[in-house]
Amino acid sequence: MKLTRELKTAILVIASILLFIWGYSFLKGKDILSKQRVLYVVYDNVEGLEKSAPVTINGLTIGKVSAVTLDNETAKITVELQINTDFPIKEGSKAEIYAPSPIGGKQIAIIPATSGNLVPDGGQLVPATKLGLTEEIARQIEPLKVKVLKLLDNTNAMMENINQVMDASTKENLRQSLAHLDAMLIEFQKAGAQTNAMLAENQKNIKGTLTNADKASANFVKISEDLAKANWTETVAKLDETLKNVNLLLQQMEAGKGTMGKLMKDEQLYANFTKTSKELELLLQDLRLNPTRYVNVSLFGKKNKPYVAPVADTIKK
Repeated sequence: MKLTRELKTAILVIASILLFIWGYSFLKGKDILSKQRVLYVVYDNVEGLEKSAPVTINGLTIGKVSAVTLDNETAKITVELQINTDFPIKEGSKAEIYAPSPIGGKQIAIIPATSGNLVPDGGQLVPATKLGLTEEIARQIEPLKVKVLKLLDNTNAMMENINQVMDASTKENLRQSLAHLDAMLIEFQKAGAQTNAMLAENQKNIKGTLTNADKASANFVKISEDLAKANWTETVAKLDETLKNVNLLLQQMEAGKGTMGKLMKDEQLYANFTKTSKELELLLQDLRLNPTRYVNVSLFGKKNKPYVAPVADTIKK
């Protein structure tokens, strides 16, 4: 069959029109030659989401944003998603806006629901927003910023109080205190120099003292060794035997045995000692009062006086 020129021209025009329509739709984000679904999500804020942004599930791109429309009455933003897969997206699935990198644009990640009916073509997903790294850092820095500002305010208030307290008189006193402190440090340096000089002069004496201390330590060590070598067991045994003998002696004395025991227990002997002591005391007293009764020295042959006994005892009983 031979095609006429007019038919060829008509076919070329129709093909050009179809190609134009397909190209225009493709540039708008719609591929009319592939099976597609359209889903919608209504956001309060799209966080800078733009048209043609990728739509992913678990990191796999399954479509793109085909339109972003602002409602003039409610200020809500409707985002149209073009889905190029037969993946079963169920009702209750979330369309989460997120930033894949700090410098990249926003994308939408679909978080599928585990149960429910499938979302029909033209249905809606649940909106969600995930903070990007920059927003997360900004959110965490915000409380720190508030604290820093509060700290700066407190610092300013403290500096103002310091300026009020630090009048001319206080500054002068502080200056004098610093001068005195500097002078005291100089005196400390002089004292340190004198101490160093004294130590240098007495270095020989210090060395001798340390040598003597070493010798004394060595002597102590030797004494300790001698004490360690001593037969302490035998010494303790002898001491124990001696204590037993002393204890036996004390028991015998307590029982009235032996000379000491009889002296301690014999009351008659004690009475005799007491009586003898008293009579001796009377004799000494009489000798002191009347010495001529016992010692009579006569150079010319004078007769002795007869002995006269004392009238009464002068010693109190």
